[in-house]
Amino acid sequence: MKDMHNILDYCRSPYTFGRRRTREVTVGIGPNGPVTVGGDNPIRVQSMTTTDTRDTEATVDQVVRLVNADCEIVRITAPKVKDARNLGVIRNELTARGVQVPLVADIHFLPSAAMEAAEYVDKVRVNPGNFADRKVFAMREYSDTEYGDELERIDATFRPLVLRCKELGRAMRIGTNHGSLSDRIMSRFGDTPDGMVESALEFVRICEAYGYHDIILSMKASNAGVMIAANRLLVARMDAAGMDYPIHLGVTEAGDGEDGRIKSAIGIGSLLEDGIGDTIRVSLTEEPECEVPVCIDLLGLRSERPVNSDTTKESHVRAYDPYAFTRRAAARVLLGGNGTGASEPIRVATHIEFEREPLETLARDVETLVAQPRFDGDPDPKSADGHDGAEIISVAISCDADLERFRALRVSLPEHRFTWAARMATDPVLAQKSVGLVDIIDVSIDGDDELTDTTIEALLATSESSGLIMQWRFKLRSTSEDPQDYVALAEQVRRLAEKSPANRSIIAIEGRDIISAVRFLADRGAAGALPLLLSVRHDGPGAAMLHCSVQLGSLLCDGLGDIVEVHDGRGRRSSLQLAYNLLQAAGRRITKTEFISCPSCGRTLFDLQTTTERIKSKTGHLKDVRIAIMGCIVNGPGEMADADFGYVGAGTKRVSLYVGKECVERDIPEDEADDRLIQLIKSHDRWVAPISTGALLNA
Repeated sequence: MKDMHNILDYCRSPYTFGRRRTREVTVGIGPNGPVTVGGDNPIRVQSMTTTDTRDTEATVDQVVRLVNADCEIVRITAPKVKDARNLGVIRNELTARGVQVPLVADIHFLPSAAMEAAEYVDKVRVNPGNFADRKVFAMREYSDTEYGDELERIDATFRPLVLRCKELGRAMRIGTNHGSLSDRIMSRFGDTPDGMVESALEFVRICEAYGYHDIILSMKASNAGVMIAANRLLVARMDAAGMDYPIHLGVTEAGDGEDGRIKSAIGIGSLLEDGIGDTIRVSLTEEPECEVPVCIDLLGLRSERPVNSDTTKESHVRAYDPYAFTRRAAARVLLGGNGTGASEPIRVATHIEFEREPLETLARDVETLVAQPRFDGDPDPKSADGHDGAEIISVAISCDADLERFRALRVSLPEHRFTWAARMATDPVLAQKSVGLVDIIDVSIDGDDELTDTTIEALLATSESSGLIMQWRFKLRSTSEDPQDYVALAEQVRRLAEKSPANRSIIAIEGRDIISAVRFLADRGAAGALPLLLSVRHDGPGAAMLHCSVQLGSLLCDGLGDIVEVHDGRGRRSSLQLAYNLLQAAGRRITKTEFISCPSCGRTLFDLQTTTERIKSKTGHLKDVRIAIMGCIVNGPGEMADADFGYVGAGTKRVSLYVGKECVERDIPEDEADDRLIQLIKSHDRWVAPISTGALLNA
């Protein structure tokens, strides 16, 4: 374990909730009065129009739909001066319809468009990566003098907008995108969260030099882990410099459907749990009004962690680096045909409630948990280590009758490559009887249950004599526990970890809200080198998928967890799919095609939703391939850094194809682009043929 004394820290405590205190920034007037961001105000919900800004009627209609969906701030792109000028027409039409909502102009590249837009809107968003710079992916060394000269040039370009916004009382968002860092920043800081933060702070310092402070900041990336790290680092750096500006949260190019919602929940929800965030937007490749309910659900999800009203930061040591992913070190444990811990993939577990059902029904239940093939040449269509099947299946064993039924179930099933676990209470006799039937004895320890030394020794003796893995499962009582309660939990975990062989033992933490407890255990090294199983259960009402994504995604992005288990109330198969999608969205295990697709806006050069759906239908069966689908050039080339292949709008019905950051085919007719993309994937030996429907049915 690596101890990290965090001189720069981003929150008061990793174990209690305390919202970061910021200055207030007013962003226009809404239907209920001024819309103020930061301070004690509610976290505001934003979205962005997808229409051509010069199409006044379509844009106004979409703004109205967003307001009716409870969107509080609406952003509209203004790529050119003519677009910016039409924002005044849009504002007048909204006023004529009796619609009051703060409008934000989204500016890339053209300071002249920003100056025009400032006359009509309540906030101007600028991207420091391309407002005063041009990105040509040219790396060069800058001396300190040369770098200073560049900053003076940026000051001269940016200053007129700062002074005009100050004069008019307009707010400003300085929004860094991971995909559009300037060549200058990349040359000195690299493609890193440090570079993202410095890119924004350069512009903040210019604002402050002219006495302008109506600023909101954002750090966006298509990689949720990068986005989390950059925002944490931004807060730490601002706090160290005495800055208190509000923060807007969003995962850019998140995609659509469940994948887009999961990735957004991991990035946005994790930071909300840290007390960071004053406005949010969920960027989906869907109609903009579909984004708003997801934002509202996310804001209703904050776990019932105890509230920390103290404004001082705790002094503590972390077991993980909150600004860069490093997986927690754990011993390798063999689980039948699978391994966990060390450099093994993060495994997926599920649980069968062993009710009094016919064996045939139970056997069918198990069959539904087995992965199906997705392409020709899958070496073992029934294997569970490739796509979305269970790798560890636990069955509740509470008596001898359960054991006999389980024995009959095993006989009735063909061999599959997954691991069986017997979940039981602290019963050494039943554990001994399970030898030969399972690979893991999963012992559940509820609440204040205290394991005696005699019981521990008896269970470990069974493990040693049989080679069974011992899994010590701690069920959290509630989410409103005082952090002091985790001290007792940590002592129990430490006691078991010290007695248990590291290569035959696992610690499992189960609950509805597990972030605080798992962080506490990790920071204190309570589990030693034992792998960690993280289990989140959401059986009540609410957005279960989003809740599970926040709880597990936050910990996974901190490098914590070797096995995940999800119970989202939608059924075992859906829970398994969520677990794999969650691992993929957190960037911790890639088991299917990864699509990075931006939300549409007025800059988009083709029908993004239709195009995304079409490309998914043709390439969605591929494993461990990342494809970026970008409607325009603004963030496209930069986000190619996270993708293997890119499909980017280059003009009306024209597409350019990328391999990584390199454009390899320019200005292809749109009706040829799909086939050319497939040929490009084939030329890099990344293509496999999708399995036919008939073959799938006969598998």
